[in-house]
Amino acid sequence: MAKLWIIYPESSTPETGIGGRHHYLAKELVNLGHNVTVIAARSHHLLREDIDPFALPAEEMIEGYKFVRIDVPRYTHAHDKRRILAWFGFAAKLPGLRRRLPDTPDTILYSSPHPIGFLGAERLAKAFGARLVFEVRDIWPLTLIEIGRYSRHNPFIQFMNWIEGRAYAKADRVVSNLERAVEHMTSRGMDRRKFAWIPNGISLPEVENPEPVEEAFEAQIPSHGFLIVYIGSLGAANALEKFIEAAAKLQDMADIHVLVVGQGRARSELERRRDDLGLTNVHFLGPVAKRQVQSLLALCDACYIGWRDSSLYRWGIAANKLPEYLYSGKPILHSFGGEGDPVERFDTGLTVLPENSQAIAEGVRRLYAMPEDERRAMGENGRKAATEHYDYAK
Repeated sequence: MAKLWIIYPESSTPETGIGGRHHYLAKELVNLGHNVTVIAARSHHLLREDIDPFALPAEEMIEGYKFVRIDVPRYTHAHDKRRILAWFGFAAKLPGLRRRLPDTPDTILYSSPHPIGFLGAERLAKAFGARLVFEVRDIWPLTLIEIGRYSRHNPFIQFMNWIEGRAYAKADRVVSNLERAVEHMTSRGMDRRKFAWIPNGISLPEVENPEPVEEAFEAQIPSHGFLIVYIGSLGAANALEKFIEAAAKLQDMADIHVLVVGQGRARSELERRRDDLGLTNVHFLGPVAKRQVQSLLALCDACYIGWRDSSLYRWGIAANKLPEYLYSGKPILHSFGGEGDPVERFDTGLTVLPENSQAIAEGVRRLYAMPEDERRAMGENGRKAATEHYDYAK
């Protein structure tokens, strides 16, 4: 039996936030007989808005693994500058876990996106004589440079760049949910033999037995017509303003409804854009619990996800929502121009140009006009792909 510590500052459970990758991997590792501890910051922006982080226990057992919370400076949203203080506070407190936790880990995994905490995880691994794994779920600081438009010469960017290179050199193994990330890593001098691709996925027991959505939520959904839905965070990366603009090009088809489900800083701006365009075919529904996602998708006809038109995606993509979309059995409209597209790979929908509202609108029209059995076949391809390639138990 191995003893594994998974360290990710912004981890959560399905009950407290976006309880994704590490919750499910920890649960499945426990099922295999391993001893697992997940270590996170007490407060962060990926917790649900109605959660009081200071009411959560410092340690608790969740589905067989231990969840440990570290106090850090509080911040309000992903772009709050105080978030950086939380990064450093978290990293500084990691070595203190030697006194706080009784177990001695065999392996310590530190998960990005931000690499600051790797320095604390490296000190822990050295003190314990443990194997060190670096997990890359978003390539920083490259993402901040190519999407955030930060200068490569910014001193803080250069500092993170140094940590990234150190992590590739010092870690015993490097894993990523980005299939092609190894090409970037080897360009930074990493030994290719260290790398393993471990995609994001689904928990089959959860998606096979979803919770129903609340009646009040379902009442907001149009009871007729063709429903295409986006579910997820309402932030900059998914270029949702283009989805709204595409809806403006679909107003001649009263039977098509665009649903936006989720929360995030961009919501008010997106709603303002809808109102400025005078759209009645766009519906903002707020977030649903992760365990209710499949119930909501069952009420819709197609799923949507978009991305920025950026060279960053040459390394692949790893949105949590894609495996959930695949399992839903609904066709997917994918506004994407990078590499490693699962929609194309598994023939489970249509891929159109990124950040192009006209292309998105045409894609919606194509799905709407498609015979039902053709849409159903795409959906079946997706479900087969989800169960064969994206099951966390595997």
